Amino acid sequence: MAGLGSAAGAGPRAGLRRLPRSVVDGSAYTADVTYRVVCLSPYSEETVRSLFRGAYDVEVALAPPPPAAEAVRDLVGEADLVLGDKRHQHRLDRSILAAMSRCRLIQQPAAGFDTIDHRAAAEFGIPVANAAGYNRDSVADWVIMAVLALVRRGAEADRRMRRGEWTPGELRGRELGSLTVGIVGLGNIGLAVVARLRAFGCRVLFSDVIPRSLPGAELTDLDRLLAESDVVTVHVPLDETTRALIDARRLARMRPGAFLVNASRGPVVHEPALIEALETGHLGGAALDVFEEEPLPAESPLRRMGNVFLTPHIAGLTEEAEARLLEMCGANLRRVLEGLEPFNVVNGVAKRA
Repeated sequence: MAGLGSAAGAGPRAGLRRLPRSVVDGSAYTADVTYRVVCLSPYSEETVRSLFRGAYDVEVALAPPPPAAEAVRDLVGEADLVLGDKRHQHRLDRSILAAMSRCRLIQQPAAGFDTIDHRAAAEFGIPVANAAGYNRDSVADWVIMAVLALVRRGAEADRRMRRGEWTPGELRGRELGSLTVGIVGLGNIGLAVVARLRAFGCRVLFSDVIPRSLPGAELTDLDRLLAESDVVTVHVPLDETTRALIDARRLARMRPGAFLVNASRGPVVHEPALIEALETGHLGGAALDVFEEEPLPAESPLRRMGNVFLTPHIAGLTEEAEARLLEMCGANLRRVLEGLEPFNVVNGVAKRA
């Protein structure tokens, strides 16, 4: 089945055989059935098959590169299991989900799942699960790297050296331990960031939709956090309540010269407002791994700002995180075929009836 779903000049179902089906007991599948697995991420057929450890007969269909909305619609219509798009480009909207009458699980191989209409999936009885926490340590490491690059002006110093400059007097930084760091969202990644910040001895504030206490950190509201923090790092999921959460009004509340770090999702920060805050000098700098539009356009003003540290959505991209991601996704897919409820369900549907 090499090249399934992506052969040049062929439709998305080219080469697919009709799936043998048998009556099952209403919960677990049986071993004499071939299960149709559709993968929207850029994984090979071999990688997808390895998730099942040879325990099940699976027919793997690979989606073509995005954009390919109609191909995706056709591929997932008869899927038993769907592995979502870790790049957050292929979308599963209400109209596509409505036709997925056989799907027992949409497993998103990422923490974010905003490209899946999970509420509509719940209406159709389709569980949607993510891989919560798989890249927690990877992203937290990136955040500390980014914060240090900002407060010690590391990336700026590197660029100046490569231009042949030697200007130590213009590159005075700050000690992280002397600063107040505000964490917006205290989920898996936010907690891991706090754990790392404790070693530096800085004051830590946090805001979260769930009131809680945390040793070494102080719970407060978002407006106070913004007003008192020297560094603000954002760790919230993207949904209708967090889109443009950090907008012009909230950026204006930040301390003059403060730094903003975003490794959550691009649209959580209103990018034009951020650019204005940087251009006017209200903010001292920003570190960004995610953007409203990805790839970041070549003409974006962010690319030419010396006080902005940029990476191409790689905060969670490490060998360890990828291995953990595949293990989590495979375990969940196998659980469903065993008749068990999947872990990390985000839409409240434990099992398809």
